[in-house]
Amino acid sequence: MSQRSLTFQLLQIARFATVTLFLASAAAPTAMARELIFAHGATEETAYHLSAMRFAELLETKSDGDLTVGLYSNGVLGHETEMFEQQTAGALDLSIVNPGLISEFSHTASIFSIPFLYRDIDHWEHVLDGEAGREIAERIEAETGVKVLAYYGGSTRQIVSTRPLETLDDLEGMKLRTNPTRPTVTAWAALGTQPTVMAYREIYTGLQLGAIDGLLNEAEWILRMRFHEVAPHIGLSGHDITVRLLTLSGETWASLTPAQQQAVQAAADESEQYARDLQIRLDRESRAQLKAEGATFYPMDRERMQTLVAAPLGEVIDDMGLRDIYRLIVETE
Repeated sequence: MSQRSLTFQLLQIARFATVTLFLASAAAPTAMARELIFAHGATEETAYHLSAMRFAELLETKSDGDLTVGLYSNGVLGHETEMFEQQTAGALDLSIVNPGLISEFSHTASIFSIPFLYRDIDHWEHVLDGEAGREIAERIEAETGVKVLAYYGGSTRQIVSTRPLETLDDLEGMKLRTNPTRPTVTAWAALGTQPTVMAYREIYTGLQLGAIDGLLNEAEWILRMRFHEVAPHIGLSGHDITVRLLTLSGETWASLTPAQQQAVQAAADESEQYARDLQIRLDRESRAQLKAEGATFYPMDRERMQTLVAAPLGEVIDDMGLRDIYRLIVETE
C-alpha cells in the first residue's frame, strides 16, 4: 500500500469517527461536542505541537465545550503539502503549514520565501498583525479556499556550515541545501552559493559525506537535528524569520455557527501570541545550548548581503506579481 493511500485511509477513519460522533450527538437528548481534526507534521515536544495543544485547550473553553480538537502529530495524516491539499477538499479541518510548501496551491504564499523581508522581530510582528498580514491571508483564502486563522512562527534562520564563515567570500561555491522556491534559490545563488535540493531527513548524512556544505535553519532545529555535530559553524545572517500558518478548511468554517466561528477565531488569536513567544524563547535558548556544545557563531554582513541580492530578487518579485505585497511589507513601520 502506498504512503498516500495509507494516509488517505487514516484520514477517512478519523473523519468517520468524527462524523459518527456528530450524528450521534444530533440524535441524543443532550448535544455532544463537535470534534475538529487538527494534524501537523512535527513531533510532540516541538513548538508546533505545544501551540496546537494550546489552541485546542482555548477552543474548548471559548466554545463552552461545544467544539473539541482531535490532534494528530508526527505527520500521521501526511506531509504538510498533503494535509493542506486535504484542507482544500474539506477532508481535514485544521493544520499548521509552512507557507513555502504550499506555493503550488497559493501564488501569494511565495511571498514568505523572499529573504531579508524583515528588519527585525518587531517589524516581523507588525507585518503579520497589520495590513500586509490581512491582505496575504485574504489572498491565500481566495486562491485555495483555506482560511488563515493566525500566524505562528518567530524563529530566526541562519547559515549552518561545515566550514568557517569569516566573511561573505566564504559562501563562494558552497553547496547549500535550500528550499526549491524561486526567490530562495535566486537569492542564495546571487550570494555565490550553489543552491542544492535535498530531503530534510537526508541533511545530516549529506553533511557527513560532503554532498552538501551547509543549510539554512533555525537554532531550535539545528539543535534538535544535531546538525552542529557535523556542521559546527553558524553564520548569523538573520535572513528570515519563520512564518507558520494556522489554517482551517473553508468548508469547515462555513459549517460552523457564528458563535462557533467566533470561538475558533478567538482561540486562534490567543494561541498565536503563545506560539510566537514560545518559538522566540526556544530560539534564544537553543542558541545558548549550541554555543555550550561547541558551535561557533559568525556575524554576517547583512547589509552587503541585501545589496547583492536586491537586483536579482527584484526581477523575481516583479515576475511573480508580488511587488504590491512586497511593498506593503517593507513599508510597514
